Amino acid sequence: MSNLQRTAYFSHARAEAVARAALDRVDPVRLITRSLRLQDNLLVIEAEGLTRTFDLARFDEIMVVGAGKAGASMARGLEEVLGDRISRGLVSIKYGHRLEGAPELIPLIEAGHPVPDEKSLQAAREIARLVGEAGERTLCITLISGGGSSLLTLPGGTEDGTLSLEDIQATTSLLLGAGTPIGEINCVRKHLSGISGGRFCRMAAPATVVALILSDVVGDDPGSIASGLAAADPTTFHDAWEICQRYGIAGNLPRAVQGVLQAGKEGALEETPKPGDPIFGTVHPVLLGTNRIALEAARRQALDAGYNTRVLTSRLTGEAREIARVFTALAAEIVQGRGFLERPACILAGGETTVTLRGSGKGGRNQEMALAVLAEMAASPGEYQGVTFLSAGTDGTDGPTDAAGAWASPDLAGAGDIPDLQKALAENDSYHLFERLGGLYITGPTNTNVCDIQILLVE
Repeated sequence: MSNLQRTAYFSHARAEAVARAALDRVDPVRLITRSLRLQDNLLVIEAEGLTRTFDLARFDEIMVVGAGKAGASMARGLEEVLGDRISRGLVSIKYGHRLEGAPELIPLIEAGHPVPDEKSLQAAREIARLVGEAGERTLCITLISGGGSSLLTLPGGTEDGTLSLEDIQATTSLLLGAGTPIGEINCVRKHLSGISGGRFCRMAAPATVVALILSDVVGDDPGSIASGLAAADPTTFHDAWEICQRYGIAGNLPRAVQGVLQAGKEGALEETPKPGDPIFGTVHPVLLGTNRIALEAARRQALDAGYNTRVLTSRLTGEAREIARVFTALAAEIVQGRGFLERPACILAGGETTVTLRGSGKGGRNQEMALAVLAEMAASPGEYQGVTFLSAGTDGTDGPTDAAGAWASPDLAGAGDIPDLQKALAENDSYHLFERLGGLYITGPTNTNVCDIQILLVE
């Protein structure tokens, strides 16, 4: 093993330990069992510096519903706290995101993500039926995590008819392909949905709704997580249409979708429930896990490993390949001894970047960012000695692939040639390039989801 390979091996191991510390801190089972407890007949929830108590004697039943990639582990954590007090429910999760020791009292249904499918529709209809039966003496605990928008899809409609699942699928694909940020994607989805954007709360009223939330959006706005399933929606049909125009997809939308958005703009359709609506008087959102919490755990792990460490931000957004230049610039300055940290250094960041599709390759935003870093390393190999970069999704998936993300380091850069790297970037084909070089970061489903993390080590 060469010195370059030896350095890469140990750097990869240290970066993986940092990533694992981040994931462990936002494990949903631990988050829920740490934040919720039974005290006699009281359900006590401590999170966000607040304590909330619910007298279970006031309720005839506890219903558990929800959607998201972390749904299975959130359900299991809740079962550990409440046990057989849970009456009934259903949680929609992504295919392959079941886990060993799955919940026994809360049924799970697997559905499509990032594009919804028939199971997404089935899950939404069943949950709509359940919460429609809830009464004033129902405690409806709602488990919400990233991916819920797709996993719980109930097309809205007009007086002339309902949107089809195919309409929602086509619109979702157009938004994703245009590199639309998730908050804006969700604005559009909320105005095409019969359950998102707070409409769920309208269905559940007058039940008491406790929404336990794992945030996968920059800024942690409950109105954007899972398209605001249990939150008021300040956005409008006009906003949704403007987003479609800005990203150049308005004319390509299915005719029925164009009709709904135009009708909504003209006031012919009822808007999503807005802040101040009385239906939210019995809704209690609780934010349990965030990207910032994960990054803080990663920071502590890096410090313990002897790195001078800095968290840049938990709100990283923008085009993935452009953000990559920030990391390469920081790395080069640290290598040259002119950075804001001395070696050994660890720079951490998190958030959710985007990719504008230019080619027909396979990959995801984390793999694309790592590929752009790798291309910079290959172009100037002497500037990045001792540098290791990892970008990964905390849910264990990146785009439509089985990888969480990918690595970039001088040993990998030396294994590929510059034309191949540039061609992969042009075709958005990061997956196959990294598969050939051995640079994919594969974890399998993690059963949590708090955006992405980036780890930059300089030995």
